[in-house]
Amino acid sequence: MNIGKLAKHSGVSAKTIRYYESIGLLPPASRSANGYRVFADSDLRTLRFIQRARDLSFSLKDVLHLLSLWRDPGRPSSEVKALARRHIKRIDKHIADLQAMRRILDDLAHRCHGDSRPECPILETLAGSEDKS
Repeated sequence: MNIGKLAKHSGVSAKTIRYYESIGLLPPASRSANGYRVFADSDLRTLRFIQRARDLSFSLKDVLHLLSLWRDPGRPSSEVKALARRHIKRIDKHIADLQAMRRILDDLAHRCHGDSRPECPILETLAGSEDKS
C-alpha cells in the first residue's frame, strides 16, 4: 500500500509516517518502480502499535524499546513490565505537577477580584512582582 493508504488506515499522517521511518521506528519502505514508498500489512500493524504506545504517552525512545521487545518472541515479560512501571512513575509525577499548578492557579483566581479594578494577582504573579511573604 502507498503512504496515503497507510495514513488513512492507521490514522497517522504521512508526514509522521515519514518521520517514524527516518528515526527507525518503522523499517524503510520498499520502493516501487516510480520511486514511491510501498508499505506492507506488517507496517500497518507496526504503525498501529506505535500509535497506541504514543497515545499512552510513551517517549519515542521507549516506543523503540517496546518495539524491539514486541518483535522478540523470547523477550522476558519482566522487562516490559519494568518499562511500564517506570512510565507510570513519570505519569504520576506529571499528575502531581499538574495538580500543583492547578492549586496555584485556583488560589490566584480566587484572589483576583475580577472586576473593573486593574489589580490582578494572576498578572502580578506572572510578572514576578507579587509579594511572596
